[in-house]
Amino acid sequence: MKDPLDLLDIPSLLTDEEREIQATVARFLADHVRPNLPEWFENAHFPREIAPELGKLGVLGMHLKGYGCAGTEAVAYGLACLELEAADSGFRSFVSVQGSLAMYSIHRYGSEEQKQEWLPRMAAGEAIGCFGLTEPDFGSNPAGMRTRAVRDGEDWILNGAKMWITNGAIADIATVWAATEEGVRGFLVPRGTPGFEAREIKQKLSLRASTTAELSFADVRLPASAQLPEARGLGAPLSCLNEARFGILFGAVGAARDCLQTALAYGGERIQFDRPISGFQLTQQKFADMAVSLNNAALLAVHLGRLKEQGRIRPEQVSVGKLNNVREAIAIARECRTILGANGISLDYSPLRHANNLESVLTYEGTSEIHTLVIGQALTGIPAYR
Repeated sequence: MKDPLDLLDIPSLLTDEEREIQATVARFLADHVRPNLPEWFENAHFPREIAPELGKLGVLGMHLKGYGCAGTEAVAYGLACLELEAADSGFRSFVSVQGSLAMYSIHRYGSEEQKQEWLPRMAAGEAIGCFGLTEPDFGSNPAGMRTRAVRDGEDWILNGAKMWITNGAIADIATVWAATEEGVRGFLVPRGTPGFEAREIKQKLSLRASTTAELSFADVRLPASAQLPEARGLGAPLSCLNEARFGILFGAVGAARDCLQTALAYGGERIQFDRPISGFQLTQQKFADMAVSLNNAALLAVHLGRLKEQGRIRPEQVSVGKLNNVREAIAIARECRTILGANGISLDYSPLRHANNLESVLTYEGTSEIHTLVIGQALTGIPAYR
């Protein structure tokens, strides 16, 4: 069985078009990304020049309609995320931040002028975006943000800092969320704006084939046209996060599948005590347990994708998917590393690279603790955040 998702015949749940989109993305990654991943991960390098190629592939903002975007349905987008993260979480993160955070925030909350200016270029990969919400002291509690924007005549003056911002060091445009006298508002801040600085975060042990930055704003003057006119209150950035989390719950399935495929192939070739290690009962128990978890996660992802396509998905359901699938994926990655033995710590094999990446995925777009409390509130009606 080459694909462990064949155990429950997951592909039979997909349309021909969805399977073709998934296969197209997988072929692109096999040709242009996978051969270079060990080097990129080791050297902490994300190839910015690949953005236009991803634009030609059609995956940047692919679930958005108009402005050069593909306008695909939710499951098709999810399957693209699955294949991207099966290669490396850094590439799914790039596409997710570009499309589901930066582009979605403009598409959903921007003016027509902002959409026309940025979305076609971002869909083509000619312009890169980032999304500034998390701060050095406020991650799970964005309501406490210290970044402030105050009016000065027709302009806004922005001060503050954002932390752990994917794409931040290479972004041409940043969606930045700030507290104002009118509540939380979103602003578009182009690279090169005086007072705006992006510093890449180095010495990471996770998401090394991805660029992460700290953004700082020192008396940044923005025109009134920089404000996202339809974004009012904290619900606006949180709705963007729900879009990104949807991609994650598919992406985690991809990382787990790649780990299990790698371990299955290795177990069939590695000979110990005169037989392949995949022939031992303890190894087969590991394979069986992981395959069951993987297929359950895939079923959950497809089910939530169908709910999203019907316009019926709720935030707590996205939390269920993100919590479960990332938790299962990181457990699978770690278990697969044990099957690889000492070879498992080499970049010749993917499971430990995936496990390191998934440590970040487990935390960003809402920690597992926060998603647990979201689900708890949905079950009990009682918010336990304070």
